[in-house]
Amino acid sequence: MASHKVLVIDDSAVIRNMVRDMLPKGNFEVLEAKDGVQGINLVRQERPTLIMLDFLLPRMSGWEVFQQIQAQADLQSIPLVLMSGRKEEVTEKIKEPFEYFEFVQKPFDQKQLIEAIKLSMAKAKRRPAAAVSRAAAPAASPVVAGGADLSALTATVAKLQAEVDALKKQQAQILAFIKAKLK
Repeated sequence: MASHKVLVIDDSAVIRNMVRDMLPKGNFEVLEAKDGVQGINLVRQERPTLIMLDFLLPRMSGWEVFQQIQAQADLQSIPLVLMSGRKEEVTEKIKEPFEYFEFVQKPFDQKQLIEAIKLSMAKAKRRPAAAVSRAAAPAASPVVAGGADLSALTATVAKLQAEVDALKKQQAQILAFIKAKLK
């Protein structure tokens, strides 16, 4: 019987599966959401014992999900690990040090994931009861993404994916160069 219910909110099936595979077997029931809307709905319905939240998501961003979680006292106490390949995207919205949640940079390994989970649980326990984060203040008037906002987000995601692909290509070229020099 799983003793912890972990909700992984990430648009990448690879990341969701990777988190599932990295968690100790038998201790965790892993729930998955592929976008922010599905994620916040599962948070409210399932009340997970841990939330793993990607910062860049379709339909509702990780930032908006974070704000909604922080705006509700009963959800604030759930340990939270924010995930992103671009920490600067997170720190533009939420200033460090991260007092009540943990951050893990993608890509991460099992040791980094387990450490982030432990730290998020410790930080959640230190949180004062019913404290509303200053970061949640804008959530009082939720913004519904219109067609233009969705198009802009989609364009940003496509741009970021192109950057990731270019970096992967550069890395492969560097590795090939190093291997050739070592021969």
